Amino acid sequence: MTDNWLQSPAAKPSTAHREAALARQSQLTKPPGSLGRLEAAAVNLAALQGTDTPSVERVHIAIFAGDHGVAVERVSAFPQEVTAQMVANFAAGGAAISVLARELGASFSVVDVGTVEPIPGLPGVTDRRIAPGTANLAAGPAMTQAQLQQALDAGREQVDNALDAGCDVFIGGEMGIANTTAATALGCALTGGDLATMTGPGTGLDTHGVRHKMEVLARSLTLNIEARSAPLSSLQAFGGFEIAALTGAYLRAAQRGLPVIVDGFICTAAALAASRINPASNSWMLFSHMSQEPGHLALLQALDADPLVDLEMRLGEGSGAATVVPLLRLACALHNGMHTFADAGVSDKG
Repeated sequence: MTDNWLQSPAAKPSTAHREAALARQSQLTKPPGSLGRLEAAAVNLAALQGTDTPSVERVHIAIFAGDHGVAVERVSAFPQEVTAQMVANFAAGGAAISVLARELGASFSVVDVGTVEPIPGLPGVTDRRIAPGTANLAAGPAMTQAQLQQALDAGREQVDNALDAGCDVFIGGEMGIANTTAATALGCALTGGDLATMTGPGTGLDTHGVRHKMEVLARSLTLNIEARSAPLSSLQAFGGFEIAALTGAYLRAAQRGLPVIVDGFICTAAALAASRINPASNSWMLFSHMSQEPGHLALLQALDADPLVDLEMRLGEGSGAATVVPLLRLACALHNGMHTFADAGVSDKG
């Protein structure tokens, strides 16, 4: 991979605004720490946004869709054509993330980075199709260096567009049949984690299906063993186009100082790749929820991340990340709108 925008440093959160936010929290009309992690979330957003009044009102959600060559190994309970069908469902407003975006008043885009079948022009769907799916990661690297660069660039483009439109927070989502297989392989490569612990049912495999999936993954990890030495090589060997695009989005958001809300297992695999490429990007990630996919915990531990909620979700699409936006809005409203003890004429404990 040649030198390019990936080498640019991440922005630095504002220490001054973090300290000011902490000081304000200590003066609000409540016992210290009584609002728990809502306080910490508001303080963190104040530092990331460099403001005394943090906000998550202007949210942009970008869904990256791509197919996976490893689907030929029968590692998913759903057929591959579902990827393109779900892109159409996103565009029509019928998917879970489409509903959530409407309810949140979020701007919403879908990016085709590699469905097997070309998708005819649909409103709200951007064509950045790299190839008709990745190669089979159980038979060799999932993509070429050039394809990896294209996918990373697609993620960068979405963040740049979101910032140009004035968004406060970015949410990345994904769609791609067999992408839990790709994310598991990538997660194992980046963490050295145990395959049996990391492998889950994805779209609903039974016990036999999970065992077969593990066999495919073991073959891939052995075949591509040399790629496990560096994060970009791992992403090229094991990732999907949509996972690489998410990685590019997280890296670009950190460079430009835009907080991101990270969704579940697939997105966290991309976040881990971004963190390994540029460790400072981790500061710009807010982790939304604990996925039911078994490998998610290992990825979160590798990132030293503690998600906000556990709602037993495992849908993907960015749905878990979107679901915590109201909580973050409330955290900001409390931080910005509560009176201090002096404002309210209430006696402090001192």
